[in-house]
Amino acid sequence: MTHALIVIDMQNDFCPGGALAVTGGDEIVAGINTLMPDFDHVILTQDWHPAGHSSFASSHDGKAPFEMTEMPYGPQVLWPDHCVQGSHGAAFHTDLDTDRAAIIQRKGMNPAIDSYSAFFENDRKTPTGLDGALRSLGITELTFVGLATDFCVAYSALDAAQLGFKATLRQDLCRAIDLDGSLAAALAELKQAGVHLA
Repeated sequence: MTHALIVIDMQNDFCPGGALAVTGGDEIVAGINTLMPDFDHVILTQDWHPAGHSSFASSHDGKAPFEMTEMPYGPQVLWPDHCVQGSHGAAFHTDLDTDRAAIIQRKGMNPAIDSYSAFFENDRKTPTGLDGALRSLGITELTFVGLATDFCVAYSALDAAQLGFKATLRQDLCRAIDLDGSLAAALAELKQAGVHLA
């Protein structure tokens, strides 16, 4: 069985001091690095938004960060501008070991649609191409770590389970935003979908 570690969005903007900082986001970097040699493959994901992305509150008159809006594909949280292509905020955390990465999967590049999951954009049907890449490597089992537990990590793990991968989420190597109870809701959904919470 070929097992891959999927490291979700360990980027400067999601760590303390970043535009969309997750509390304690930088605390998990060393543990993730230590885990990497235990896996056949390491895949890194990277939020990679064009400037003026439609998920940014600044792109909507009169809207503030963390408010909700309706997009053609459904409800969308409006975020502070973050992970803009080529910016310091979009770069991986300096201490993250990127040398082991077999794949770097960028997401959120379409200006009209957000992309939490490593597998699909937020319309839940436009693929990123990661599924095919993993299958071409013979990967059947995935372990997820990174930021943030209740958004990009959870969406990715749920999609992995639905696509037929054996999926595990390492809660000790993730950190959450926890927006209005989003962490508890995400964990309940992950359990129901058969994702192993380790």
